Amino acid sequence: MAEKAPVDDSNKQLLLQKIYIKDCSFESPRAPEIFKGNLTPQTQLNIKSSAKEVGTDTQEVTLTLSVEAKDQEKTLFLVELEQAGVFLMQGYTEEERKMLIGSYCPGALYPFAREAISDMVTRGGFPQLLLQPINFDALYAQAVQERLKGNGEEGAEAPKGTH
Repeated sequence: MAEKAPVDDSNKQLLLQKIYIKDCSFESPRAPEIFKGNLTPQTQLNIKSSAKEVGTDTQEVTLTLSVEAKDQEKTLFLVELEQAGVFLMQGYTEEERKMLIGSYCPGALYPFAREAISDMVTRGGFPQLLLQPINFDALYAQAVQERLKGNGEEGAEAPKGTH
């Protein structure tokens, strides 16, 4: 059995250079009437991420979240957020970069997005919305498998999903 050469990780660098909100909105189309009754809200979270190169070894990764709360068929609120970050990635293979862009980077952005969404919902007059943690490694692996089944090749696009 042949032994693999040791991997030299000393030249690898991953730095989060900037984190910011690109876009956000909060809508509560039935306020203030909706605050008068007993509500049994059901929420739906849609999430996707995308990336674009913004410089040498530098990627902007954007995590887009949409949360809709409904009581029966009536929309209570809708929150949309684009949380973004600029990541410097040096010394990684193309495969490693795809994994970082599709899994690690969205995972790093998600806590900031959760906080921003919770704050908007609370400021909209609703109880705190606590979004549950997401396993971005599993989402990325699932997206890769779906791409391989669908067209036989793996793209650099980060995972998309509904949760």
